[in-house]
Amino acid sequence: MASTTETGHAKNIVNFEDLISYTTGYGTAYNPSNNSLVLAALQAKHTNALAAVQAVKAAKIAFDNATNARERMAAELKQLSARLVNGLSACGATEQTLDDARTIHRKVTGRRAHSKTTKADAGKVTEPGDTTLPVPPRTISASQQSYDALIDNFEKLVGTVGAEPLFAPNETDLQVASLNTFCTNYRLANTAVINAHTPYSNLIIARNVEMYAKGTGLVDLANGVKKYVKSVFGVSSPQYRQLSALLFKNLSKE
Repeated sequence: MASTTETGHAKNIVNFEDLISYTTGYGTAYNPSNNSLVLAALQAKHTNALAAVQAVKAAKIAFDNATNARERMAAELKQLSARLVNGLSACGATEQTLDDARTIHRKVTGRRAHSKTTKADAGKVTEPGDTTLPVPPRTISASQQSYDALIDNFEKLVGTVGAEPLFAPNETDLQVASLNTFCTNYRLANTAVINAHTPYSNLIIARNVEMYAKGTGLVDLANGVKKYVKSVFGVSSPQYRQLSALLFKNLSKE
C-alpha cells in the first residue's frame, strides 16, 4: 500500500498537469515573461518530475524485495540457531559447550537471560516464539539484533557446533557445510539490501530536486504560475479560482 507521502507526490504531479491544462486554455492571454513559467517549460517540468517519481517507485520495489528476502533469511537463521543448540544437547556435548551455544543463541534471538534456572529447564531450547528457553545464571544484553550482529553471532554458533566432535547430524541443513553456505547467502542478501538502498536513496534526492528545489521545483513553479495568473486576471477571476483550487505541498522533508 502506498504511503501518504508517496500519494502526495503523485497528487502534486496530477495537480500540475491540471494547471498546465488550465493555462493552455487561456490561450494568448497566458504570456509570462519568466521563461520558467511558459507552457513549454511547464510541460518539460511535468515530464521530468513524473519520470523522477516513477523511478523512485521502481527503486523502492527493488529495495523492498531485497529487505524482504533478508528478513526471511533472518527468521530462518533464528530457527536454525534453536535447532543447532537442541542438536548439541542431543548429541551429548559437554555442559560447557552447551552453555556457550545457549549464550550465542540468546544473542541471536534477542532474549535476556534470567538470574535463575531450574533443573527441569536444563538442556531445553525451543523454537523462536516460545518463551521457555533455558537460561544460565547470568544476565546478558538482549540488544544485538541488527542484521550484521545476527550473522556475526550465528557464525560463532556454527563455529561452536563445528568444533564439537559429537555433533554429526544426518539432517543436511544442519551440517557444517550447509550452515557455511547459509552464512554466505545471508551475507549476500545483506549486501543486496545495501546495493538496492544506494540507487533508491539517490533517486529520492533527484526526485526532490525536480519536485521541490527552491525556485525551480515543480511546486515553486506551480505557485509562480498562480501568482502570474492572479496578476493578469485578478484575484476574483474565474481563472485564478481554477488554479487556487489546485493544492501543491512540499514533501521534501517527509
